Amino acid sequence: MKRYLMAMAVAAVTISMATAAMAFSGGAGIGADEALGRLKEGNTRYIGGAAVGPRQDAARRHETATGGQHPFATVLSCADSRVPVEVVFDQGVGDVFVVRVAGNVANTDEIGTIEYGAEHLGVPLVVVLAHTKCGAVTAVVKNEHVTENIGKLVAPIVPAVAGVKKRFVSADMDELISRSIEANMWQAIDDMYTKSPLLKKMAADGKIKVVGALYDIDSGNVRWFGEHPSNATLLGN
Repeated sequence: MKRYLMAMAVAAVTISMATAAMAFSGGAGIGADEALGRLKEGNTRYIGGAAVGPRQDAARRHETATGGQHPFATVLSCADSRVPVEVVFDQGVGDVFVVRVAGNVANTDEIGTIEYGAEHLGVPLVVVLAHTKCGAVTAVVKNEHVTENIGKLVAPIVPAVAGVKKRFVSADMDELISRSIEANMWQAIDDMYTKSPLLKKMAADGKIKVVGALYDIDSGNVRWFGEHPSNATLLGN
């Protein structure tokens, strides 16, 4: 009986979450915490095999084509094909403003795109989504030979890796890579604030929240880290 009741309770929660996901129509007017909650709920559905793939039909396409886009979150993620952002968070057309680039680095193009989302689209939440087994970070850790263009692309990762190697001199390669992936996530947030007076001011004024997260490409789970450990210092508060 207890197992039956537990199963019924889980089913009820799943149905409730799925119904809410299908009913949600946009991100206008919501805050960063609510936006974060929606991403967490979507990831829970995804890893639990209860994804509903909401807002992906003709009606949604027409709604966003005629009424514009109102995404509730911006996600800076790696270009890795194993990190399909809308799938990972079980969201639909017009829900998430996605910026994808190898190594989820925050450089001119990425930051400019994030600025557009924050200032012009009113997106309240920015997520830097790193992932396990990141090839870009691994290449920097191993000091692999890369083309000139790739070298410029991964340049923002270099200081994060250098810091890890300095702090963990006895770590093996797997640990160095793992720690560097996390450090690079924080580096992207640092770079965002350093290179964008707009994003820095919006974050300091509470108009946006910027958080870090790590996606496990095997389990599908997103681990949430929250704001930068030195957030107050970075924002000058």
